[in-house]
Amino acid sequence: MTATSFELFGTLVDADLPDDPAAAVGWELADRGVDLPDDWAAAYEETHIDPPEGAVVPLPAHVSAALASRGVEAPDNAPRRAVVAAFDPEVQTREGARAAVAAAADRGPVAVLADAPAPELARRTLIRSGVDRSLVDATVSTAACGWALTHDGAHETVARRLGVERVCHVGRVAVDRERPATWRRHRCRRSCESGGE
Repeated sequence: MTATSFELFGTLVDADLPDDPAAAVGWELADRGVDLPDDWAAAYEETHIDPPEGAVVPLPAHVSAALASRGVEAPDNAPRRAVVAAFDPEVQTREGARAAVAAAADRGPVAVLADAPAPELARRTLIRSGVDRSLVDATVSTAACGWALTHDGAHETVARRLGVERVCHVGRVAVDRERPATWRRHRCRRSCESGGE
């Protein structure tokens, strides 16, 4: 049995994510009655929460902190709702993705790993794709697990969710090779275009 994880964006699908996240989120905040500071773009780019190395800050928390740094209060969970609305992409399934997932499912459990800073982004994207979701045993996003794709923690989360010790990862993610990790020693790369072979 071989457990496989697929990187969602750029491997299974292409998605039209915002080119200017600060502007996209700012538009949605304003639409929800939040008074944006004049230097919102600068506030968005600043670091307000300093996570441990390799950890990621969920985008709603970052947006809330950016607003708070300018003395702006955002009512009624507006940051989260604004982020979800800003990251609501159209999705195109990449050539060979369906066949690759199906081939992997024939060999063992399958997970999707997404570099998704916004809540619901990974789930929505997978739903809109042509991938057979019944073949996917776990979906893990960076926002939910708290680790960047380049950190072992994200891949270890996948392994725990699948109930396995070894996971073969298919994707573009580059990992710090100086850090030992069980998952990486058994990692492999496959081309979706070749149907996962």
